[in-house]
Amino acid sequence: MINLILFGPPGSGKGTQAVKLVEKYNLVHISTGDLFRSQIAEKTDMGMKAKAFMDKGELVPDEVTIGMLKNKMLAHPEAEGFIFDGFPRTIPQAEALDIMLADSKEEIAAVLELEVSEEEIVERLLNRAKTSGRSDDANEDIIRNRFQVYLEKTAPVAKHYAKVDKAHKVNGLGSIDDIFERLVGSIDTVLAC
Repeated sequence: MINLILFGPPGSGKGTQAVKLVEKYNLVHISTGDLFRSQIAEKTDMGMKAKAFMDKGELVPDEVTIGMLKNKMLAHPEAEGFIFDGFPRTIPQAEALDIMLADSKEEIAAVLELEVSEEEIVERLLNRAKTSGRSDDANEDIIRNRFQVYLEKTAPVAKHYAKVDKAHKVNGLGSIDDIFERLVGSIDTVLAC
């Protein structure tokens, strides 16, 4: 089974690349944002727990998020692996994910970190705002703050996986196809080991 974490700052192209990787490797894409929205819409127990925190503007506790991830994985026994997008965002979340996978005798095969400069992210998100309608994509100060939050809180997750030789930096500049080929090269190298 191939379990991957796709990683990078907001606007680095994670969502676009995840779709392509899902098709190539027959993976199930797990986006925590999508997962929260679907669980809330279905009014599951975990969805309602998550909604209670979200309605107060609080972060959903890791144990609720991990429970949702586990349920999503159990719902796809046919999967050849999973690609996690938007999770883990912190080292405690990474540790919780590692424990959950170990309970199923699984592990993360690779963390693929898309490297994109702050200036490129600002340009991409300001352009995306023209069609996305997302207010957080239209304000340069907010974009720069999101980038700094990524560097401070989320980027250390890559270091967590680097300690066990699972973190791979991938140049996130160029065409969608160029970036995809770099990601595939990294994954295929991991799979060959």
